[in-house]
Amino acid sequence: MTNSVGKLIIRMSLQIYCAQLFFQINNIGGDNCVFPKTLVHVVSALTGVYGLFLFFELHMMWVLLLSALCYLVLLLSKHSSSRGLFLSMVILIYLLVGELHLIDMVTWHKIRGSQMVVAMKAISLAFDLDRRTVGSLPSPAEFLGYVLFVGTVVFGPWISFSTYKNSIEGKKMSWLWLRSSSLSLLKSQLCLLVSTCIAPYLFPLFIPIYGNAVTQKWLHAYENAVSFHFSNYFVGHISEGTSMLAGAGSTEEKDNILWDMSVVKPLSVELPRSMVLVVTSWNIPMSQWLKTYAFKNAMKLGTFPAILVTYTASALLHGLSFHLGAVLLSLGFITYVEHVLRKKLASIFSACILSRPCTFDCSHQHKKEYWVMLLNLVFSFLAIFHLTYLGSMFDPGVDEQEVEEGYAALHTIQRWSELNWASHWVVFACWVFYRLIQ
Repeated sequence: MTNSVGKLIIRMSLQIYCAQLFFQINNIGGDNCVFPKTLVHVVSALTGVYGLFLFFELHMMWVLLLSALCYLVLLLSKHSSSRGLFLSMVILIYLLVGELHLIDMVTWHKIRGSQMVVAMKAISLAFDLDRRTVGSLPSPAEFLGYVLFVGTVVFGPWISFSTYKNSIEGKKMSWLWLRSSSLSLLKSQLCLLVSTCIAPYLFPLFIPIYGNAVTQKWLHAYENAVSFHFSNYFVGHISEGTSMLAGAGSTEEKDNILWDMSVVKPLSVELPRSMVLVVTSWNIPMSQWLKTYAFKNAMKLGTFPAILVTYTASALLHGLSFHLGAVLLSLGFITYVEHVLRKKLASIFSACILSRPCTFDCSHQHKKEYWVMLLNLVFSFLAIFHLTYLGSMFDPGVDEQEVEEGYAALHTIQRWSELNWASHWVVFACWVFYRLIQ
C-alpha cells in the first residue's frame, strides 16, 4: 500500500511540475502573456482533475459536482450580501446528504479531504465577496482553476483566492524552490515511516519502558496518538511540497522570493507549550480559515459560543464522524479552559504563563524565573496528557475496514472509558479551579 501511494505521489508531483512549467512559460511575456489568462485557469483546473483521477478515479465526480454546485450558488446569489452564510448551508446539506444517502461510507471517506478543501475555498471566496475583499465573482474558468488548483486539490491545504492568483503568475524556478518543495516531500516520507513502522512499536521496542496494567494502557494510548500525529504530518508536508511545486506558498522579501509554506509544525505539537498552540500548529492554513471565516463571524455571540461554533464548523467539514466530532468538541472545551485559566494566573502572578508566548516588552514582572518556567512546563505536560488521551482512539492496529468507514461511537467510548475519562475530568477540575479564583 505504501509503495502504491509513493508511486501516485511521484506521478502527481511530475504532473504539478509540468503545470508549473506552463505557468512559467505563461509569464515570459510579462503583461503581454504568451497564453490568455482563461487558458491558464483551464490548465490549472484540468491538471487538478487529473490529480483527482489518479487518487480517486471516477469517484472524483463527487468533488467536481460539489465545485459546480458552489459556483451555481454563487452565481444565483451574486446580488446578496450573505453569500458566505448561504453557501455554507448549501455545502453542509450537500455533505450530509452525500454521506448519509448518496454513496457508500468507504468511498465518501476517501474523497472527504478533497471535498473539504473545495468547500473551504468556496466558502472563503463567498465571504470575501461579501466583504468586498474580492471585487467581483470570478469567471467559471477562474473559479474552477482556484478550487481545483493542482497543487492543493488532493492533499490540501486551503489557500486564499489571492494566493491562487499569485501562484499562477509563474514564479521563477530556482534551486530554493526545488529544494524547499523536495525537502517537504522528503519530510512527508519520513513522517509516514514513523507513523507506520516506529510509533506503533514505541514501547518497549524502541524505548524500553515497562509498567503495570494502568501504565501500559497509557503507553499504548501514547503510541496511538503519536502514530496518528505523524500520519497528519505526512499529509501536511506532502501538501507543502505539492503547493510549492505548483507555485503557491511563496513570500517576497525585498527582491528575493522565499519558498516558506508551512502547513504543520510537528515540534509545537509533540513538545507543546499549550493546547492552543497545538491546535494552530496542527494545520496552520485551516486554523487561519477557521479564525477568519468562522470564529470572527461568530464573535458577536461571545467568546465561548464563538469557540464552540468554530469547532463545530470544523467537525461538520470533517463529516459525520463521531470520533472526530468528539475530539474536536473536546478540544474546544480544553483550549477555552486552558486559555482563561492561564490568563487569570498570569494576571494574579504577573508572570509570562499565557497560552501563547509573551512579547519581549510585555508588562509582566516575572518572565524567566525558575518557577515561571516550571509552571509553563507543568502546562506542557498537561497538554501532552490531553493529546495522549484524545489520540488514544486512533488505533493503527484495528481492522482496516473499520478505519476506512470511520471509527464507531462505541470504539471512542470504549477507549476513553479504559482511561477513565481522565482528560475530561482534569478539564472539569481546571474549570472549577478557575471559577474559584475568579
